[in-house]
Amino acid sequence: MTEKFLVGTYTKKSSQGIYSLTLDTNSKELTNIEPIIEAGSPTYLGISNANRCYCVDKVGNQGGVSSFDLNATPASKINQILSNGSAPAYIGIDEKRQLVYAGNYHLSTVTVFKIQSDGSLLQTDKVTHQGLTGPKPEQDEPHVHYCDLTPDNRLVVCDLGMDLTFIYDVSNDGKLIAKSRYQSEAGFGPRHIVFHPNGKIAYLVGELGSKIEVLKYNDSNAQFTKLQTISTIPEDWTTHNGAAAIHISNDGKFVYASNRGQNALVVFEVQSDFTIKLVQTISTEGDFPRDFELSQNEDFVICANQNTDNLTLYERNTMDGTLSVVQKNVACPEGVCIKKWLLAN
Repeated sequence: MTEKFLVGTYTKKSSQGIYSLTLDTNSKELTNIEPIIEAGSPTYLGISNANRCYCVDKVGNQGGVSSFDLNATPASKINQILSNGSAPAYIGIDEKRQLVYAGNYHLSTVTVFKIQSDGSLLQTDKVTHQGLTGPKPEQDEPHVHYCDLTPDNRLVVCDLGMDLTFIYDVSNDGKLIAKSRYQSEAGFGPRHIVFHPNGKIAYLVGELGSKIEVLKYNDSNAQFTKLQTISTIPEDWTTHNGAAAIHISNDGKFVYASNRGQNALVVFEVQSDFTIKLVQTISTEGDFPRDFELSQNEDFVICANQNTDNLTLYERNTMDGTLSVVQKNVACPEGVCIKKWLLAN
């Protein structure tokens, strides 16, 4: 069996944009890594149910979002929305309301776009975060790093600079209404969040603190309550580390996170009370692992090492959650974001 994935990259060196790759689950290898979309540092992307790709894009001193039709061969650009300033850091897709969300780290904004019938985007709203920030040097101002849906179809936004996680209600026409905010410990640096399949528990990764907060989510008032804080690095780790991506298995039994600095994936087992326990730390066989992705049946994990331009393939034990390297040093330039491309399979 083969599965397809897309890889978003920086284009500071040799990368041309977004790459596709094939995972052969029988031979346990990654093959056919090739560029399919030309864009400027498309570091994050999303693939809609209509098989359209919405990605970060950058041209000169302007940044924004572009849309591409993956049904065409080669993929064709639908439209591009750019403005002065840095490009976003995250893209989220809302299929129910046909919206796209873009979180901009440097501009401290969340921008909402309506998906038109042809797949093009039309901006409907923008909010800018303002207020007190955390104590660490990276927290010089608000920094939106994530914006995507909660299980009850609200928008959750992680602000690394403010140590805050926001919840917004979203109207059908793409307007944001502030609902709640959760305050992490000072210097935590909220980066990404995933929800347990039960919709009542969330796992929030802090880049600057190299920690995960386990949160109880009350969907009646959109409030988070902390259950646990746990480190992603050993107690005696003294050199720089930044926690990055976080994912959870479909059965809700295992949580995975990447460490940039330690250059490792960490595996946590979910306990009966939904707190987590570390069960494995394994090398990414490269430098600066920003993101990783589980395969369709979750028997494999693919990790992208940005600084060493390589991918690593792991086989996953679905019983105990642990990983083992089956392929490494797979060339892919400046890899950042990895997404399953289901409609290509």
